[in-house]
Amino acid sequence: MQRQLGASDLFVSTVGLGCNNFGRPGAATETQSGTDAVIGSAIDAGITLFDTADLYGYAFGRSEEMMGRALGSRRDEITLATKFGHPDADAPYAGARGSREFIRASIEGSLRRLRTDRIDLYQLHVPDPSTPISVTIAALDELVREGKIRAFGHSNFSADEMRLAAEAASELGTGAFVSAQNELSLVQRDADRDVVPAARDLGLGFLPFFPLANGLLTGKFARTRFPADSRIMRQRPHVAEQADWDALDAYRAHCAEWGVTMLEATLGWLLDHAPVTSVIAGATTPEQVRQNARAGERWRPDHAQRERIEQLFPVPVGPRVG
Repeated sequence: MQRQLGASDLFVSTVGLGCNNFGRPGAATETQSGTDAVIGSAIDAGITLFDTADLYGYAFGRSEEMMGRALGSRRDEITLATKFGHPDADAPYAGARGSREFIRASIEGSLRRLRTDRIDLYQLHVPDPSTPISVTIAALDELVREGKIRAFGHSNFSADEMRLAAEAASELGTGAFVSAQNELSLVQRDADRDVVPAARDLGLGFLPFFPLANGLLTGKFARTRFPADSRIMRQRPHVAEQADWDALDAYRAHCAEWGVTMLEATLGWLLDHAPVTSVIAGATTPEQVRQNARAGERWRPDHAQRERIEQLFPVPVGPRVG
């Protein structure tokens, strides 16, 4: 199933592929052959949104380079999204991260590494407080007019920053951001306080990252079972150790009652959560890719089921900002 991304002319699959594992040491996708297998399986499974960043791959540009080699003649079968401007990236470009100089150098690097003539969705990875957002928007709009990108989005913006960006685009008379990418899952719903409502108000497509809480919501983890070879236990053990296992156990029981897996229920809840357009899920094996694609089409909660889920995982209490 394909959905329109915000007000753009891009259509993306309801389950996307997060590409931050390509080149990651210890993963099956550390190698080019492993990456080739995952990308080929994803396209065959009907996944069309591929989301990467110049930061990904545990060396600057590695994920993009591996994807460029893997996509080959199948490039036109997907919607290709990448990001630029993360402060942790060892980018070899001059200028502030949101400046025209930096953006133009970044896009040329990504196009070269991805072996393509255009990026479908080009995203500012993290806001750049040193550059007026109007400068960034004008530079991105210029890339659209040149055909180097088709649309642009942002990631990790606050609700206030999202609204200021929309106002700036309106004042400039240019194209505007079409998507927002922020963390959102059942166990991390801070974005539901302000960012998700802002995206809805502004007509943006919302692309949640860490939707499965690094695997915590796939059903592979239990109160007394933490898979040692999982990404959580290698990199973020606190996610499992500090989890609300009373809520997770109750959620598992609900899923069993409804005849769905935790993965199916989690993806179904997200995809029924406007304005979520596509759920970006990482994978390191072809079977994980196929499992995610199937699960995204399997189930949607009815009103009563949604209420039961959200009673277990409520939006954190706090003022709505922006």
